[in-house]
Amino acid sequence: MAVKEYIIPYSEDTRKRHYHQTQGGKVVKFMVQLEIEDEGSWKEVVRYDCAHGYAHRDSYNKKGMHAKEKLHLKFEDALTLADDDIDENWETYKNKYVRGDMP
Repeated sequence: MAVKEYIIPYSEDTRKRHYHQTQGGKVVKFMVQLEIEDEGSWKEVVRYDCAHGYAHRDSYNKKGMHAKEKLHLKFEDALTLADDDIDENWETYKNKYVRGDMP
């Protein structure tokens, strides 16, 4: 099983954490999340993963509450969507989180 894991900083207080496992060229597990340093610790803002056996997206607010959105995608497609969405929209997600506009 091959594992890839890395962190991409966007700014001093914002980063993307990427993790995925493949087996036989297929993604069998993944997690991609946007994190913001808030009050001295890293907090998740948006996370894509397959922790419940299906691809989904969780959006978090400052209180740690979240909304779950099921993605009707194969893990490979959900992983690509996650990377692209966070790369393209991290500033919007960060601003919503800071303003308290996340779910």
